[in-house]
Amino acid sequence: MTEKREPIAYGELNILYQDDYFVAIDKPAGLLVHRSFLDKHETQFAMQMLRDQLGQHVFPVHRLDRPTSGVMLFALSSEAARDVNQLFIEGTITKRYLALVRGFAPESVFLDKPLKEELDKIADKFATQNKAPQAAQTQFNCLHQATLPIPIGKYPTVRYSLVECFPKTGRKHQIRRHLNHLSIPIIGDVNHGDNQHNQFFREHFALRRLMLFATQLSFVHPYTHKPIVIKAPLGEDMLSICKQLGWPQQEKDY
Repeated sequence: MTEKREPIAYGELNILYQDDYFVAIDKPAGLLVHRSFLDKHETQFAMQMLRDQLGQHVFPVHRLDRPTSGVMLFALSSEAARDVNQLFIEGTITKRYLALVRGFAPESVFLDKPLKEELDKIADKFATQNKAPQAAQTQFNCLHQATLPIPIGKYPTVRYSLVECFPKTGRKHQIRRHLNHLSIPIIGDVNHGDNQHNQFFREHFALRRLMLFATQLSFVHPYTHKPIVIKAPLGEDMLSICKQLGWPQQEKDY
């Protein structure tokens, strides 16, 4: 029998930034951005929660996968959504992520690897099935590495890295798939990761989430023309893991 999952009560969303045109939240891992018929049992959605919290309509302007936490930007009008979407199209918005991965990541690598669109069997039933791969580029920088004297599989020790990720394009699961291509999959990724190491983190760190964090969004405001930098914290759970891996323990160091 499948274990029934208890619903999570997220409470009020943490607002990271707000002005007359935009609002950004720290989206919790596991929270859907909006309603989806693929998750009919869900009752909480970031868009509706933020709408109720602010007392006005909001418009999501970019995607953040359900298991990913961090900076999620919304517009407060359709016009503002249109204008900031143009910045995404032009590539003038910088998105920074942090990922905890298996293995030792290279110091710096720019991956230019086209990705074939991932289609859902139900949601994309009538979509074109044989589209050509789409251009996808990501810059990766290794910030920290750690080795633990614990055998997994045929290896006597385990190795992990904290990787800074700057996607230049916005393909579905781009960072996850690119890191898997580099043989350094993200911990907690059930589709593109390493199940042995995912299990190790569940048992030793009580971790049951994808270790991918949208930590920063930067852009020039389309109306005030001022530079905007919005940051989201890693959170105590991740900082505790960083401590156990011998990495810095303060938010300011990330």
